[in-house]
Amino acid sequence: MMDKVRVRYAPSPTGYLHIGNARSALFNYLFARRYDGDFIIRIEDTDSARNVETGEESQLHYLKWLGLEWDESVDKDGGYGPYRQSERQHIYQPVIDRLLEEGKAYRCYMTSEELEAEREAQTARGEAPKYSGQHANLTGEEEQAFIDEGREPSIRFRVPKDATYTFNDIVKGEVSFESNGIGDWVIVKRDGVPTYNFAVAIDDHEMEISHVLRGDDHISNTPKQQMIYEAMGWEEPKFGHMTLIVNESKKKLSKRDGAIIQFIEQYKDLGYLPEALFNFIALLGWTPEGEEEIFSKQEFIDLFDEQRLSKSPAFFDKQKLTWINNQYMKEKDAETVFQMALPHLVKEGLVEENASDEELDWARKLVALYQEQMSFAGEITTLSEQFFKEEIEFDEAANAVIAEEHIPELMAALSDRFAALEDFSPAAVKSAIKDVQKSTGYKGKKLFMPIRVAVTGQTRGPELPDTISLIGKEKALRRIEKLK
Repeated sequence: MMDKVRVRYAPSPTGYLHIGNARSALFNYLFARRYDGDFIIRIEDTDSARNVETGEESQLHYLKWLGLEWDESVDKDGGYGPYRQSERQHIYQPVIDRLLEEGKAYRCYMTSEELEAEREAQTARGEAPKYSGQHANLTGEEEQAFIDEGREPSIRFRVPKDATYTFNDIVKGEVSFESNGIGDWVIVKRDGVPTYNFAVAIDDHEMEISHVLRGDDHISNTPKQQMIYEAMGWEEPKFGHMTLIVNESKKKLSKRDGAIIQFIEQYKDLGYLPEALFNFIALLGWTPEGEEEIFSKQEFIDLFDEQRLSKSPAFFDKQKLTWINNQYMKEKDAETVFQMALPHLVKEGLVEENASDEELDWARKLVALYQEQMSFAGEITTLSEQFFKEEIEFDEAANAVIAEEHIPELMAALSDRFAALEDFSPAAVKSAIKDVQKSTGYKGKKLFMPIRVAVTGQTRGPELPDTISLIGKEKALRRIEKLK
């Protein structure tokens, strides 16, 4: 095995960074940092038909946002480039030539229609579809006839018969595949572009990748990649396949799963903190010792142990994510949280885009009021909706509170006391409520709960004097008057 740990995350720019890919990248990053190794990002962009114009840029941008720094990539040459598969044809071609020369690969001239007919016939017979090997041993004359017809060949790898491909998976332990279940597979498509399993094996060898940590869905690719290593006489890397991430129904997390937000960009837009998302993703299929769940990036690096990667599917717990983000939001400085929340207030039309300093100061106080409660910055608009409504609505619990006998008397006393205030600061509001307590004799829940419900429509919330002060004297009085 190579002396130095070198791992890679190899996204396709066919889409944007989602939770599953972010976890693969993050575990590779932690593994590299834990062992003072190199973390490489290689772009697998040979599927040009599906590539998204901004896919590569977006992947790199949001990996950086999450806090993953890499040692080599398209923007940081470490001497193993190019770092885009589309620019590595000159590296693949000698391997193609050698495999053809040694008879370990051959040209196949079957058309798409012929291959489809073959698959359909196999399926009809109850067989698992695989290439039959019809063109595995063409004579020179037969091959020339296909060329004369104008057929473009693909190149297939000649799979050894009766062979067993075994590897000791970091997560799963020993895994074996029988070669007889794998048909001769395409290593170069008709358009001359190498296929994924072929190119990735060459890239990993040429870049001296020591460990391949990736999702469970890649496990069936491993024997094909081992075949290339074996055919070329190369040492293969150590493989590790992380278990699936599942939703509440225990089904594989899918990009089409509407119940769970998939893309890192969406979390950023909602106002999640990158360090909180890093923390949450790091716990998807890996568990540290002990009960603690909040760690800094450096602590994760120091604690990371690949032997503690879970063998069971990782459950995406939305409540845990919001709890973790809330822990980070509480600790964040108030100005950062305000700057994260402000765009959401502006978007909803609650704060003017070109707000005055006075309006911004008010908004700053509003965000600070809810910082302890906020699970993510975008939540400010729902948490604070009572500040912006002219008419507040009462739910069942609130209605029960304002239906109590003493409410008209309490509201009348409160209205008189608030109306007399020239200063409506939190301290003045607090003092006025104390005066109402003395004059009416109501205290505790009988005092504070009705006041909160009357002014905010809610049975719980942040500090009451701060909340009432920020709602403002006129609006507070209008709401109280209705319950006298």
